[in-house]
Amino acid sequence: MTTTDEDLHEALHPGRQRVSLMLAVAVTVPGIVLRLTEPHLAEPLLALLYGMAIVGAAFLLSWAAEVAQLDISAGLAIAVLAFIAVLPEYAVDLVFAIKGGNSFEETGRACLPIGGGEESPCSLALANMTGANRLLIGVGWSMVIFIAWWRWRQRGQPERGREVTLSRSHSVELSYLAVATLYSLTLPLKSSITLVDAAVLVTIFVLYTVRVSKAPPSEPHLVGPARWIGGFTVPGRRAAVIGLFLFAATVILLTAEHFAEALVASGESLGVSEFLLVQWLAPLASEAPELLVAGLYAWRLNTDAGLGTLVSSKVNQWTLLVGTLPIAFAIASGSVHGLPIVGQQREELLLTAAQSVFALAILVNRAMSVREAGALFGLFMVQFIAGAVGPESIHDEVRIITSVAYLALGAWLFLAARGAVPPLLNDGFRTSYATLSKE
Repeated sequence: MTTTDEDLHEALHPGRQRVSLMLAVAVTVPGIVLRLTEPHLAEPLLALLYGMAIVGAAFLLSWAAEVAQLDISAGLAIAVLAFIAVLPEYAVDLVFAIKGGNSFEETGRACLPIGGGEESPCSLALANMTGANRLLIGVGWSMVIFIAWWRWRQRGQPERGREVTLSRSHSVELSYLAVATLYSLTLPLKSSITLVDAAVLVTIFVLYTVRVSKAPPSEPHLVGPARWIGGFTVPGRRAAVIGLFLFAATVILLTAEHFAEALVASGESLGVSEFLLVQWLAPLASEAPELLVAGLYAWRLNTDAGLGTLVSSKVNQWTLLVGTLPIAFAIASGSVHGLPIVGQQREELLLTAAQSVFALAILVNRAMSVREAGALFGLFMVQFIAGAVGPESIHDEVRIITSVAYLALGAWLFLAARGAVPPLLNDGFRTSYATLSKE
């Protein structure tokens, strides 16, 4: 991509990209105003406006992070951009982890509900994290396959859309995700996510970052406003990226706590489970840009970038995001106590880890078919619908049954493709990027 080429600049529709940027900024304004004036509005309306601010900031962060790849070294880009990718999600989760730590410090007990709510902040922190992870795979990964399949059908080549294949270099993400997933299976057996767990998961992330930093530099695939900003002069581009980072980070810092509190209060006032609101609405708001970018890649039939981006994001969430929650809890509680795993969160962690096992089993040969994507999405919808509208008496059973289904299907797929496992891990941990990139 030659960003200075005039005809390319015209093809980017600069006016349309400017409108997209202005819309993202505009939706953050009500949340900022509310944060500074703190008027007395209905909690559902507050949750909506603060949530819109989070979504707008997440889009701005996403665009800035993409463009930043043009100006910083590969290793630094991977470490910084991985953190930025989970920042909106992390900010909301951090609020609940800190509140849980404060509650533990005051009461000395595991983690009690605060503010008249039914759920403890510890439970909500884990709800937000598990929801984000399951949404990314159940909706995000399958979405890329479905869109690509539809686009190939439109072109009269349905046979080409029956399966999406990842390039060999993505063995790195899959291998480190396999290690994180294997370790995550131990979490449901514990009473808390400890600082030891945090050390293990963050170490996996660091090792993954070091490994990926050795990838040869390549021109990033920029789309939408990010591609337009990438065509600025170097000083203008850098100024735009810094400005977007600072503005978006400020919006998130101002609104994340109020968004989390408004969600909980909305559940109480509307008689809706605050657990479900935190588990699904908050991650959907923070991950909207990532899902949209992956969908755009799939629409343009750049499925390697679309699915690869979401696989990389899953590594970040399953290591960096999960690993930092007990650290935040320990700091807030003034102790070395881990983040308590309370109530139904044991089943939630099991279900999330089991889904990851099944997804990895599907991609062990670096390919996913439409049928496999349908299974991922179908099983996700079973537990989602049962949790959202099913009677509470069946929730535990549905989570356990779905977990068993994920694990059984995953074991069957791994057994069927057992010959593909050693080459995948060898490529992921040992093969040089020079060799991986030759495919």
